Amino acid sequence: MDLGLTGKTVVVTGGSKGIGYAAAEAFLKEGASVAICSRHEEELKKAAETLSQYGPVYYEAYDVVDAESNYRFAEHVNQKFGSLDVWVNNVGVSGPKKGDEYDDEEIDFMTGVCFKSVVYGCQAAFRYMKKQHSGAIVNVSSLAARCPSAGRSTLYGPLKSAINNLTNTFAGEYCPYNVRVTCIMPGFTLTPAVKQTISPEELSMNTQATLLRRAAMPEEIARPIVFLASSAASYMTATTIEVSGGRSMTLNPSFAYDRLAAAENR
Repeated sequence: MDLGLTGKTVVVTGGSKGIGYAAAEAFLKEGASVAICSRHEEELKKAAETLSQYGPVYYEAYDVVDAESNYRFAEHVNQKFGSLDVWVNNVGVSGPKKGDEYDDEEIDFMTGVCFKSVVYGCQAAFRYMKKQHSGAIVNVSSLAARCPSAGRSTLYGPLKSAINNLTNTFAGEYCPYNVRVTCIMPGFTLTPAVKQTISPEELSMNTQATLLRRAAMPEEIARPIVFLASSAASYMTATTIEVSGGRSMTLNPSFAYDRLAAAENR
């Protein structure tokens, strides 16, 4: 299937690793030019060097929580590639904190990275998509928007839930300009950050509650992102797609596995 991404310009925030890197690679393989950003220049440079084997890559280090920096990045991308067709808001941050442990500085930081960066990314993208009368914005939320974790980064779930709502709101505002806004809600994914911090016990708990009995790999989240941005999803907007392997969708996720094991042991 031709996804209609050849020659398109795609921005992926947080594109130096994890889901963002996998998405950047997937877009490049579909024939798009890709611009990635994060706060860490050395990581970006290394990622861009590797990604460039698949197609044209531009990178820029800046703080996505700053509105003007997002606007400048969008301008630079448009100048380099001549258009701005897709913007993926992928940046986020989590951490093991309970709700009563956050102070003002931490609340502002979490809100900035998880929510304000998405608002500013949408605004920056729309400046150019409005002129083109076309474009697709994909926001990366989290399963935590539906199933928040008590005692582990308490603010993360509510802020991701706000992204789901923001997606529909911007979709309603941008639709006259043929700009679609969609959202993807990944489940438990083995990104480099997760691999470094998760314990074997927590990994087991997460996979046992998932119908597919495993965590996602970043590329399994990247592919639905590419789909939402593509012409294959041209009639989709104000939509959030969950890609969680069936996490917490049944009260008895072990039922079918136990039944199969019992049948095999007869």
